[in-house]
Amino acid sequence: MRLFIGNIILLLALTAKSQQHSSVWISDNRNGTYKNPIIHADYSDPDAIRVGDNYYMVSSSFDAVPGIPILHSKDLVNWTLIGHALHRLVPLDHFSRTRHGEGVWAPSLRYHKKEFYLYYPDPDFGIYLLKSKNISGPWTEPILVQRGKGLIDPCPLWDDDGNVYLVHAFAGSRAGIKSLIIVKRLSPDGTRVIDDGVLVYDGHEKDPTVEGPKFYKRNGWYYIFAPAGGVSNGWQLVLRSRNIYGPYQRKIVMDQGKTTINGPHQGAWITTPFGEDWFIHFQDKDAYGRVVHLQPMKWVKDWPVIGIDGDGDGKGEPVMQYKKPVTGKNFQVQTPPDSDEFNTTRLGKQWQWQANPQAAWAFLTGTGLRLYAQLDSNRNLWTTPHLLMQKFPAESFMVTTKLVFHANTNNEQAGFTVLGVDYAGFVITNKADGNYLGFRTCRQADKNSAEKINELVKIDSSIYLRITVYPGAQCEFSYSADGNIFKMAGELFEAKPGKWIGAKLALYSSRSTQTNDAGYADFDWFRFEPVKK
Repeated sequence: MRLFIGNIILLLALTAKSQQHSSVWISDNRNGTYKNPIIHADYSDPDAIRVGDNYYMVSSSFDAVPGIPILHSKDLVNWTLIGHALHRLVPLDHFSRTRHGEGVWAPSLRYHKKEFYLYYPDPDFGIYLLKSKNISGPWTEPILVQRGKGLIDPCPLWDDDGNVYLVHAFAGSRAGIKSLIIVKRLSPDGTRVIDDGVLVYDGHEKDPTVEGPKFYKRNGWYYIFAPAGGVSNGWQLVLRSRNIYGPYQRKIVMDQGKTTINGPHQGAWITTPFGEDWFIHFQDKDAYGRVVHLQPMKWVKDWPVIGIDGDGDGKGEPVMQYKKPVTGKNFQVQTPPDSDEFNTTRLGKQWQWQANPQAAWAFLTGTGLRLYAQLDSNRNLWTTPHLLMQKFPAESFMVTTKLVFHANTNNEQAGFTVLGVDYAGFVITNKADGNYLGFRTCRQADKNSAEKINELVKIDSSIYLRITVYPGAQCEFSYSADGNIFKMAGELFEAKPGKWIGAKLALYSSRSTQTNDAGYADFDWFRFEPVKK
């Protein structure tokens, strides 16, 4: 009997663990429909593929480490974060410092001859390739496919005759040109560019800032799906040709229309085992980042129509709610992780650093997250590399953490903040007579502005810190000595995006003096909840 009861308890525990999902954003309406965005978090420039009955998605990660998140789904609506393909950014020394706006731009994922190929651009160094037999890794070290400045948004195509091609765009900030789409030959193994390429589309006249191309072939047509017009107000363009080098015909296949979904573009076409076509793309929501949407898609006269074409002009508009893809099965509700109890020996996959991490930055003790105070001479947090961060997971949420501060020297700090080009949050500072809680703010941090710290109250080593985010990225801050009664701190703060990314929630521990034995901050847990009414 005792063994039987033990097995039941274990089964219940495993079931509960397998059914964990966000408490603040779920796309699956549990009635055969879903709502957009399918992921209300900053997974920008998504690309996705189907392998068998599994779907995999990757996105840009810029200077966040680990880089290139990999997500998995069985139904295109419920997604989990299963890992990252790039555990350190290269060159390693270059990314030992914070490099806002650099790093991994729009990657592409493909599956060829039982192997995953992941191409990603670094606009300052060139186009790289990662390969793996398993989506969960291990992935190869980055292979430099082509060196160069401003080469962005690569996507391969294996043609029927065995030739391999690569399409890409240019970043004007590095290359001095933009709004161009280029097709190049790749070596048979896909590891290097073997010609100078052909200009197949110039978007300056009709499609400024055309970029993010994705390469496909269907019914003898070559297709280049490419966003144009800019992330906030642009549209989804499709080019097609019978010849890989063109000339390409042009058609806008989705735009905002009369909807509230601005700039709907840049993503991936997927066909399900049941023959349905779908398109995954992002929407730029300012401080929330570039959130992920799922649109129905159909083919009309060998042109795709994305979203719903209400007036029959061949151009769709995005949907906010729709019936889920046909799967023949029911799959459990899943979301990328957000809350973290810190009760294992590994960081949750939702966490990323602001630079390549060093060995002594953080440890999981089995009962909490320990951040050791790192030497920091930066003028503000914008350039502090040892920030441990995660994305906003919903439009509105409340997140609370319990912190215990163990300082070894004066002026050591630990904190919890909302980071963007402006930032605000809590900081605990150790002084000669004890620990003091303060409210830390900085406007135009990206311009190296000085920050302000308003001291709030002297505290014990233990404190509960809370940030509540309301629609419009309006942030409210409060703290508590016992976890029950919370006091307001600071003013209402409107979160701002970072460089090409949304605002993030950041934990840190710092010091201003050299020592051979730094103190640390223990974070017991980090929990998201719906906003209390």
